[in-house]
Amino acid sequence: MSRPIGIRDVANKAAVAASSVSRVISGHPNVSPEMKERVLAAVEALGYEPNILAQGLRRGSTQTIGLVVPDISNPLFSELVFHAENTLNAAGYALLIANSQGVPDSDITHLKLLRQRVDGFLLSLSDETDKGTVSALKQLDKPFVLLDRDISKAKYFSVLWDHGAGIKTAAAYLADLGHRRIAMIDGNPRVHPTRARSQALQSAFEDRPEVHIAKYDASFSPDHGERTTDFLLGSESRPTAIIAGSVQILIGVLRSLRRHKLRVPEDISLVTIDHAPMLEFIEPPIATIDRDCGDFGRTAAQLLLDRLEGRPMRKHLLPVNFDPKSSCAPPADEVRPT
Repeated sequence: MSRPIGIRDVANKAAVAASSVSRVISGHPNVSPEMKERVLAAVEALGYEPNILAQGLRRGSTQTIGLVVPDISNPLFSELVFHAENTLNAAGYALLIANSQGVPDSDITHLKLLRQRVDGFLLSLSDETDKGTVSALKQLDKPFVLLDRDISKAKYFSVLWDHGAGIKTAAAYLADLGHRRIAMIDGNPRVHPTRARSQALQSAFEDRPEVHIAKYDASFSPDHGERTTDFLLGSESRPTAIIAGSVQILIGVLRSLRRHKLRVPEDISLVTIDHAPMLEFIEPPIATIDRDCGDFGRTAAQLLLDRLEGRPMRKHLLPVNFDPKSSCAPPADEVRPT
């Protein structure tokens, strides 16, 4: 293999000092037009590519942002990343993505591995309560913004969704239709969205004891949705309405309902959290507690850019909307599963 072209090769080709090549490449103002022309001609002739990482380390900046998410296959994160990256690219930053697969130790490993390679972080942690993760954040010497994560007793830059408002609106809508047994199948209880939704659903009916609430938190997965729905449909107090905490959970819920030959909304009402392209092909249209991922991604990226410029600590709370559709109806007479 031939060795890579280096800065000294360019200097020899242009018949100038290596320091002169460095000044031209870095855009130093104290360079004559003739010098610049000679160096750039040598760069083009040799096909020289500057080592951006090394240059960044010398300047104290890599123009790169690290983004850590628990599950990049989740459509929510895919859309969020897309809009965050567009905002960062416009400001001259590249985005380096790491997927922790929901494992807190992986979050910590990514922080350690990327710390020397990035200027800052966007972080959607797998577990806000994990002591190792909290300790790693305290020791992190790079600016970061938490994505829909809220660590108690800690003041960090963060962007949050108003999960409580969305759940309360949806739950009130179901109760007004006459539902008295409502179940919510949600994800990881060690992250902010699940906790906030659980607390909101519980408080929504504190003064209405006739409405029975059942909550099942575990993971944002189809298996959790399917197993929990199977259990609920076989129980004596089967719910008349189910709220699925994510699109992945919704897939499992729909599998179970289909296997039990139950119709939506004739036999059971259904609400999901977050819209996904696949929902356009499901009949009837499913009522959705919807979040604007584009707005969230752009806001988070801009907040990190503000942080890099030394602006004071801020938190953003973004709205969540409920879109009622024909998957919700007044509860039918007691229908036992097939």
